[in-house]
Amino acid sequence: MSKWFNVGKIVNTQGIKGEVRVIASTDFPEERFAKGNVLYIDHAELQEKLEVKVATHRKHKNFDLISFVGYSSINDVERFKGGILQVNEDQLIDLSEHENEFYYHEIIGCLVKTVDGEQLGEVKEILSPGANDVWVVKRKGKNDLLLPYIEDVVKEINIEEKEIIVELLEGLE
Repeated sequence: MSKWFNVGKIVNTQGIKGEVRVIASTDFPEERFAKGNVLYIDHAELQEKLEVKVATHRKHKNFDLISFVGYSSINDVERFKGGILQVNEDQLIDLSEHENEFYYHEIIGCLVKTVDGEQLGEVKEILSPGANDVWVVKRKGKNDLLLPYIEDVVKEINIEEKEIIVELLEGLE
């Protein structure tokens, strides 16, 4: 059974020619939504994930506008509203050659320790509010810790060991 990863959410249709408005949740929208790529739509209205092939992709304001092969009318894509665009793990881009780039699923669940060896907790969520991601660290008996993913704070990431070493700057705790 393969794992599925969200790459965007279909929030509306665009025009009458079968385009959908997507809010991307991928760092690689140009590659992920490239013409000819296969995506899967997961929607409560569908019996199972629907495989679709990207026909066109363009940016418009904060949206990615995508059309699919074989769906050329607003009537064909109206039912996709609210659906989640996904890829399976076989379609993931190999990040091993990209220094300091990781998938969210690789970071979530990692144990966070300080450079002094103090265990802080586990990454439970990643927020993307703007310039950099913020990792939400769940701590025992304390409020969650918000760590900005910046060089001054995150010193080392070991995906194999599921461990992250951080240096807490003044005011973070």
